[in-house]
Amino acid sequence: MSTSIGKLSKSLFVKILVGIIILPFVFWGMGDVFRGGNQNVIATIDTKKVSTQEFMNYLNRLDLNDQQIKDLKKTDLMSKILSEYIGRKVMSLEIKESGISINDNSLRDIIINDNLFSKNGKFSRTEYEKFLIKSNITAPNFEKNILEQESRRQFLSFMAGGLTIPDLLIKKEFNKENQTKIIKYIDLEKFYLINKPSKKEINEVYNKNKKMFFEEYKSIRYTEVTPQNLSGNNEYNETFFKQLDTLENKILDGQSFEETSKENNLKILTIENIDRNKRDLNKKKINSISDNLFKKIYAVKNEKKPELIKIDNKYYLIEIKSVQKNLKSVNDPSVLEIIKAQLNFKNKIESNTSLIKDISMGGFDLNKMQSFAKKNNLEIRDYKILNLKQNEIFSEGIIKRIFATKDDDVDLITNSNLTKNFLILTIKTKYNDINKDSKEFEKYEAKARLNLINKIYKTYDDNLNQKYEVQLNTKTIDRVKNSF
Repeated sequence: MSTSIGKLSKSLFVKILVGIIILPFVFWGMGDVFRGGNQNVIATIDTKKVSTQEFMNYLNRLDLNDQQIKDLKKTDLMSKILSEYIGRKVMSLEIKESGISINDNSLRDIIINDNLFSKNGKFSRTEYEKFLIKSNITAPNFEKNILEQESRRQFLSFMAGGLTIPDLLIKKEFNKENQTKIIKYIDLEKFYLINKPSKKEINEVYNKNKKMFFEEYKSIRYTEVTPQNLSGNNEYNETFFKQLDTLENKILDGQSFEETSKENNLKILTIENIDRNKRDLNKKKINSISDNLFKKIYAVKNEKKPELIKIDNKYYLIEIKSVQKNLKSVNDPSVLEIIKAQLNFKNKIESNTSLIKDISMGGFDLNKMQSFAKKNNLEIRDYKILNLKQNEIFSEGIIKRIFATKDDDVDLITNSNLTKNFLILTIKTKYNDINKDSKEFEKYEAKARLNLINKIYKTYDDNLNQKYEVQLNTKTIDRVKNSF
């Protein structure tokens, strides 16, 4: 299978911009699983082969936790790691081609000037050795990582170094956050609520989404396990915890809740048919069990499988006896609330789509805005925005979008989840001046520089995707995945 770097990763170059010191950790013991024939090659970059063992060594240095190791097989985590690794290999090829190299003196300076290895303001060999021991890495491997990191830094600096940022770009960045906007706006919330959902609409949503409206009732039983039960005294001593371990092992071996309770003279407490809000079938609140203990028991998924848990320094044997699922009526207030919220959201999308269409066609000026407001009994309000933090009406995100609007234009501006929706007419924009000698100027110069550098990196990334052809050995990748 052949693929471009671009297909392997949408932002290959961006992923490798920051140099990370990777420390070696315990090898997972994959042995000779991948030896033999093409199984030794996991990918090819142009004509350069990337060995499976090489990639495995990289994996072993990532200090993945147990869950991440499981995810290697089940998710696309393996692909992401491989993408990053190939990105690093491509970067190395580019660095080598550019002729960048770090000499021993430069490497020495980098290490001795690192505050991590200093004591009383001076480089400490002892601190350096302590770091290596703690990190489980040898000095040659650590220094190799430093060389790679510094090479990447110099290469990227070479690409974007010496940039002179035009005042125009700095002023542009400044204007994004510093301007005065005089606007007229309509809060559209009332507009969406004009049309009340019909009984037909409500029933349609209900019938299509019945799975959402089942109410779960669980019957639970539990008992506190105390030293008095297990050892005849009140001491939480070694004897008690040994007996507790024995009890738990018996449960794991399949002993039932009844058998365990009877064997240890445990008093069983039962609560029948209770929902997640601690209410029974008659909606009566049950207070005979603490909230913490109830939440822990209710969260148990498996029926008739006893568990031993610890809550507030107490030990409990718990079990879900049974689970009953009842379909709520379409007239249930909680059901109606969900359905109306869904219909309201749908109405928002449809209404916003229609408004966007009208605006995009042109001619949605102040007069049309006034007609729209009058027709829908909505209020047009005047407002003056002075800065991004002026959030008594609009959030910072909304204000940023308003700041991007042009004078005399009407725009529909919403937040990401459509909880805030406004029609905005920009009347006048006033831009503020910035002093070139101020700290503020330096701040926005840095922002403009970063934006320009990112554009350069993005362009370079696109070039890399064209320059190198990456071939993946999918069979080997699958073998790597299946070995975890």
